[in-house]
Amino acid sequence: MLIIGYGNRLRSDDGVGFRAAELLRERNVNPDIEVLAVPQLTPELTEPVSRAQQVIFIDAAAEGRPGEIRRRKLTAPAAGAAFTHRMTPEALLAGAAALYGASPSGVLYSICGESFAYGEQLTPAVERALAELVVKLSI
Repeated sequence: MLIIGYGNRLRSDDGVGFRAAELLRERNVNPDIEVLAVPQLTPELTEPVSRAQQVIFIDAAAEGRPGEIRRRKLTAPAAGAAFTHRMTPEALLAGAAALYGASPSGVLYSICGESFAYGEQLTPAVERALAELVVKLSI
């Protein structure tokens, strides 16, 4: 399993995915689970995605009730759509298929943010949701 939390830690709630990954990495005792905290999704992540059977992505959502946790099962887009200007979880799954012949399953957990202003603090609603999600995903 691979867990990728991503987001900008300097833009308040946008950093919730990054922080979730850091907390999960601290709690992880299972050698079969790799946890990555990254500022954004990049094509280089295709290789670790290809090694996993399941990939969990964690990010902030700009719309929705602050602190709401959303779960969405991912499907890779059609072949040839893997490399776009803006990397998405689906594009990474498609890249793993196109480049490595791998087809891991994917899930995206999004926590709806309240503030994306400059700052390193999460809003209280997002902080509570972060704690809830980390407990849910801790293995």
